Amino acid sequence: QLQLVESGGGLVQPGGSLRLSCAASGFTLDRYALGWFRQAPGKEREGVSCLSSSDDSTYYADSVKGRFTISRDNTKNTLYLRMNSLKPEDTAVYYCAAYQGPFTTVQAICDISQYEYDYWGQGTQVTVSS
Repeated sequence: QLQLVESGGGLVQPGGSLRLSCAASGFTLDRYALGWFRQAPGKEREGVSCLSSSDDSTYYADSVKGRFTISRDNTKNTLYLRMNSLKPEDTAVYYCAAYQGPFTTVQAICDISQYEYDYWGQGTQVTVSS
């Protein structure tokens, strides 16, 4: 079965850390451009961080730059998002996604319409609150 399965979300206090995981089955992640997206209640889904399939370059939204780190472990076929110094405004459902189409820059991967992506995870809730 071809799927992405996320884990690692939860409730954390402001300033805390979480690591999200996105495990792929049925296909190999290193052949795909990858992204982490989030959607807060009443807001549109936004690209948080993306990873290029061609050179492993990364992109981060300004709101998470310096706090979040995207990475991939090819031996485990898993994508990660390390989130440090979490803020209440980081509260959202986080999704991972895989894309095998053309792109120009790593930032463009995060800007591609969600309907162009090949696979999406089911989402994991991250809540930052004291």
